[in-house]
Amino acid sequence: MTLPLSPPVLRTLAAAAVIPEDIQESAPLTGGTYNTLVRVVLRDRRRWVVKLPPPATGGTTLTYEHDLLRAESVYYDAASRVDGVPMPRVVHTQLDGDPATVTGLVMTERPGVPWQQTGQDLQTHERGLLRAELGGHVARLHTLTGPAFGYPARPFGPPPATWRQAFTEMTDAVLDDAERFHAQLPRPVGTVRTILASAADVLDDVTRPAVVHFDLWEGNLLLDGPPGHRSLSGIIDGERMFFGDPVAEFVSLALFGDIEEDEAFLTGYAAAGGRAPFTDSMRLRYQLYRAYLYLIMLVETVPRRYGPERRAWAWTHAGKELTVALDAVTAATTL
Repeated sequence: MTLPLSPPVLRTLAAAAVIPEDIQESAPLTGGTYNTLVRVVLRDRRRWVVKLPPPATGGTTLTYEHDLLRAESVYYDAASRVDGVPMPRVVHTQLDGDPATVTGLVMTERPGVPWQQTGQDLQTHERGLLRAELGGHVARLHTLTGPAFGYPARPFGPPPATWRQAFTEMTDAVLDDAERFHAQLPRPVGTVRTILASAADVLDDVTRPAVVHFDLWEGNLLLDGPPGHRSLSGIIDGERMFFGDPVAEFVSLALFGDIEEDEAFLTGYAAAGGRAPFTDSMRLRYQLYRAYLYLIMLVETVPRRYGPERRAWAWTHAGKELTVALDAVTAATTL
């Protein structure tokens, strides 16, 4: 299918040395909730994805959602140093004359379909093999170290010196957003701040800024191959990445669940050299990161103007898990 391409897409492709005559097919890609994605097929049959940020309308994004395409570019560039991980390759990063903001990203398309779409068809044995394969890839990605803690685009200012400072800035920002957007939370914002602050000292156990995707739910994992013989063919949408505690990765990997129950993943993670000793420190940090993700999921329903059904879904699932995480932090810090 070939559709007219918007001027921003054409400018980004032109900057990547593509002329209109080279474009044989184009089509929008659905499933994303923030950026605009377009697939293009070139005359030589290369398949690329062009990613553009939403219009800068002001007041419609969370504070951390600053220059997310820069983060995605950083993630894929870092991941390219790890052999065998199925990741898009960055073809071009569009700056539009402003070195402070990425306005377009061109990357190679990975084959396959989202795991989320095939999950119901997976047999238990096949699912276990895939989770172990995923664990191996994640362990290898976690060997990568960033230049400083926090988000690459520095939405909160200069790079913090410690993970404790970085994560405190991250949680403070989303709680400020909750107040700004009048988002519904299961606990008052002040109470949440107090609970998270009560466990802040455990963050000092993290001294290396590992590369963390932080959005590895099954919608961002691609599978390819015939039933019974599928393999992980793509890890995509790295725009939410940050440099921090690799334990934070486990939250989206076990979305609305508990990573300790995913034996296949943990086996693959350990076999590839990943360390996941479920100490008291690790479990408490894991609950802090669960709280952070579920806060984001609840607060973003307001600026993204989700309808009643989607807001109710977020409240039922993210609201419940946020409560569980906050209760776990409270229990651990009042022993």
